[in-house]
Amino acid sequence: MASDEADSGGTIRADEAEHFGRLAADWWNPRGSSAMLHKLNPPRLRHVRARIDAHWGGDPRGFTPLSGKRVLDVGCGAGLLAEPLARLGARVTGIDAAPEVIAAARVHADAVGLAIDYRAGGIESVTGERFDLVVSLEVIEHVADPAGFVRGLAGALAEGGLLILSTPNRTPLSRLALITLAEGTGRIPRGTHDWERFLTPDQLTALLADAGLTVRDLTGLAFSPARGFELSGSTELDYFVTAVRG
Repeated sequence: MASDEADSGGTIRADEAEHFGRLAADWWNPRGSSAMLHKLNPPRLRHVRARIDAHWGGDPRGFTPLSGKRVLDVGCGAGLLAEPLARLGARVTGIDAAPEVIAAARVHADAVGLAIDYRAGGIESVTGERFDLVVSLEVIEHVADPAGFVRGLAGALAEGGLLILSTPNRTPLSRLALITLAEGTGRIPRGTHDWERFLTPDQLTALLADAGLTVRDLTGLAFSPARGFELSGSTELDYFVTAVRG
């Protein structure tokens, strides 16, 4: 199983699925191996909500801006993003390559009374289905075929829908912060990232264009020792891309 090759010609890297599968039991522990994801979640939720409201003209004070909409969370992990999206009124489908993580997601959703359609698999597992909102945060750097992955995301997007991605930029800062420091000190499990697989904004924008999508927003994610992770005008560490069809 420990291979960089795609699973059955798809986008999944079996070694990545195994790596994240080993973290499943600890996923919802804010002080455990997924602590960094818990710290990332508040700013990324603020950004996703802002993009939702901007795209559909929603009231930022409303509680259920996704009411009546289908949402796909690709690389959902154990549900840190999928659950808040369900609370915003969406019918959420979450997919992840690691079956162990999907099992943890189902247990947690059941415990908090949320009905989320969790499935083990890659983007290929939703071929033929369409979603109003497709999100995939901190995932594309882990797939076997980024271009094929983006085409799959585009194929899952309904007409008039919205796609939101986030990923680390391939810069000296991201190598220092995410690998040398975060993995080197154990804040992120060793082996989580491969810096050579990080995509620059230009590279990701080109993949989106090739898939028939147009970028509407590019927002950075920075880290401040005093404030933690925060949205930023700088994309040097990490960034969000919002795209639409056409």
